[in-house]
Amino acid sequence: MNNFVFQSPTEFVFGRGTENQCGDLCKAYGATKVLIVIGGGSARKSGLLARVEDSLYKSGIPYCLLEGVKPNPEDTKVYKGIELARKENVDFILPVGGGSVIDTAKAISAGFNYEGDFWDFYCGKKNVENYPNVLPVGVVLTIPAAGSEASGNTVITKTDGLFKLSIRTKALLRPKFAIMNPELTFTLPPYQTAAGIVDMMVHTMERYFSPTPECEATDRLCEAVLISCINEGPKVIANPNDYEARANIMWLGTMAHNGICGVGRVEDWASHHMEHEISAIYGVTHGAGLSVMVPAWMTFVMKRDVTKIAQFARRVFGVEGNNDMEVATEGINRLKAFWRSLGMPVTMKELGIDNPDIDALVAKLRGNKGDKIGGYVSLTMDDCKEIYTISK
Repeated sequence: MNNFVFQSPTEFVFGRGTENQCGDLCKAYGATKVLIVIGGGSARKSGLLARVEDSLYKSGIPYCLLEGVKPNPEDTKVYKGIELARKENVDFILPVGGGSVIDTAKAISAGFNYEGDFWDFYCGKKNVENYPNVLPVGVVLTIPAAGSEASGNTVITKTDGLFKLSIRTKALLRPKFAIMNPELTFTLPPYQTAAGIVDMMVHTMERYFSPTPECEATDRLCEAVLISCINEGPKVIANPNDYEARANIMWLGTMAHNGICGVGRVEDWASHHMEHEISAIYGVTHGAGLSVMVPAWMTFVMKRDVTKIAQFARRVFGVEGNNDMEVATEGINRLKAFWRSLGMPVTMKELGIDNPDIDALVAKLRGNKGDKIGGYVSLTMDDCKEIYTISK
């Protein structure tokens, strides 16, 4: 196990009716005027936005509203948010939604006091950690998937050129608090629920597949998250109003991405990098893109190093056998079968992309990430081309 620093300062407020506490929480973290950020309107239609507004009103906190964030959040909305936040002189941002809304809020936070283009942080021109005067962010979570409520990370797509890039911080952009009421997820469509389960599983797997030896404690944490997703996922698909299953899934999404599953080890993230190019170009749901890329990645990578994939198959899916290659292959098959059982695609064709432009995907990947990606197994762009081909 490697040396590590683990910091997870977010206050998690979990359970029924907790959205009614957002006014008091904003005040406790110093808010005097709040920018609420929402997506396409479900927060308004469900009455959640009204409850949030009422909570702020009762706490004496004025607010303004930015709405219309898209599922793959775009830079254009971030620019509008920065402009609105400056105009209204806000000092706190409150996203009400899932990962796209939260990531947009974090981008606005990073750009609010920065004199240049916020995109400088995403393209690598500037390091956001050197510009710590960011706006604090709190969260009312409605979609368990991305884990953005628990991380310092944010992913945004630049519409000019379709560049989907991220920034990662240890603590700077982590939310001050995250309100998590599982009841708010009851109305999520099955496809969105399933895509979220895939996302949180892959967040765990990107950390689990590591070349760092002797990380048994962290391995077991990852395996527990994965097994719990496999156990609880079908329950929420079968009964969307199952509070206990929804609660478990919501908390699993947080544990998958708050960093605890990655301590002491090199992480991978190749599948995420490759998927970002798919969702940037084709506009697919991120979790659905991951359910296609990860089995293809595993199929390729096990030829280079089968050890951890065989361990995954044995410990997570209970595959028996002494031949690691056979065990790993069966583990991949069971993973695909599980994701298919949730209604997720596992090939490009099932994703709705009959003829993916693999050369374009690889070119974008190279432009964004360089000549090599991956922490478990280092992949060249030729390797990535083969993985994209396997995914067809």
